[in-house]
Amino acid sequence: MKTENRLSSTRSTSMQRSYEAIGGILLWLALGLQLYLSIKLSLDRGLTLWVGIARYFGYFTILTNFLVALAFTVPLVQPRSRWGRFFSHPTVRSAIALYIIVVGIAYSLLLRHIWNPQGWQLVADRMLHDVSPILYVVFWFLFVPKGTLQWRNLPSWLIYPLGYLIVALIRGAIFRWYPYPFLEADKLGYPQVLLNVVMLFVGFCVVGAVLIGIDRLFRHNRSTFS
Repeated sequence: MKTENRLSSTRSTSMQRSYEAIGGILLWLALGLQLYLSIKLSLDRGLTLWVGIARYFGYFTILTNFLVALAFTVPLVQPRSRWGRFFSHPTVRSAIALYIIVVGIAYSLLLRHIWNPQGWQLVADRMLHDVSPILYVVFWFLFVPKGTLQWRNLPSWLIYPLGYLIVALIRGAIFRWYPYPFLEADKLGYPQVLLNVVMLFVGFCVVGAVLIGIDRLFRHNRSTFS
């Protein structure tokens, strides 16, 4: 029995490492492609290289996909390092699941219909907004240990999106560039933008609560059948 359990654990670890490797490669390629496209667009518009890079890192989608790529890669290549342990922690991996799920949902509901990417931009768009959320949610269900999350985790998960929105609004007020139409305070006015932000945070809270609820359901089922 112990041998069978050991073999099962080895197979599971091997599957997880393979999944992380494939996910990491796909995400880094997609992020690299989008960086190239962002710089090219900036130069085509007569802007500088640095403006293109700054705007690239101004998107929540990009920053969150970097987190996903790191969550796939760092525990794989440096599992015992400080950052390897950090990105392996179920609470951290669940927080990243929250962020990338919101990326996919918000893009589909608010942004997909307002533009029509073509060619390589379409490839990058689909990878970062569709493939990445699906890849990571499947990873979360299959490989992230369940039964560890608490309701008190949710407020700390909101720090990153809150910080992002504050920086995006300040940067927009200074440079007159907003990464997303629903944050364009110069066109919509701050009352409407504030309402949009509140609605976004309701979405974050709902998705986060669902993830914690699923985690607690796994815990309940495990205790019931143990």
